[in-house]
Amino acid sequence: MYQLLSEQPDFIVINKAPHVHFHSQDGTAGVIAQAEADLGYKLYPVHRLDTPTSGLLIVARTPHAANVFTQMFTAHLVQKYYLAIALGKPKKKQGWIIGDMAKSRRSMYKLLRTTENPAITQFFCLSLSEGKRAYLLKPLSGKTHQLRVALASIGVPILGDTLYGHVESDRCYLHAYCLHFNYLGQQYAFQQLPIDGEEFNDEQFRLSVNQQWSQPDSLDWPTKK
Repeated sequence: MYQLLSEQPDFIVINKAPHVHFHSQDGTAGVIAQAEADLGYKLYPVHRLDTPTSGLLIVARTPHAANVFTQMFTAHLVQKYYLAIALGKPKKKQGWIIGDMAKSRRSMYKLLRTTENPAITQFFCLSLSEGKRAYLLKPLSGKTHQLRVALASIGVPILGDTLYGHVESDRCYLHAYCLHFNYLGQQYAFQQLPIDGEEFNDEQFRLSVNQQWSQPDSLDWPTKK
């Protein structure tokens, strides 16, 4: 269900598995409840991942820490980086995806042409094989389903994301890869490659990520131009 990657006095960082609910439902413990049971203390969520998405989660250990992290996330002071795999070819290898988001049908969201309160995502992509590409995604906002909608909006829905695409797979290929933030004057950086998924464990994918995206915060990210 999850791996405990770091246990700090004020927070923990875990690596959530795909297909795991964030909150408990249908009589099954969610990842937060399971971590509380395993660790033996109360936890306070400060951000979340969709059920199909794997990767890094910060969870506060005190109400004060939860309040600090909530303010940090609201002010976009926690930088997140994600990895994804999608089929098809985007119009460009890097860039920005910007637009307001609105609810659509079947619990879906859609990207609009307006930019009053937009979802903003920067991305790089690289070819893995014919018709298959890896993506490094840097969200600059925190909207529901933002990255899934962003890639679907440019015609390359995430592999295995059956809500926004039509290609089924062993999992939804979206993973929260890195977290960078300053908490109470101390800089933290956490990074974890995905563990689950045949495509994420493919040698070409892992080699490409390690060679080109091992330090996402130091990359020359594309501007809007």
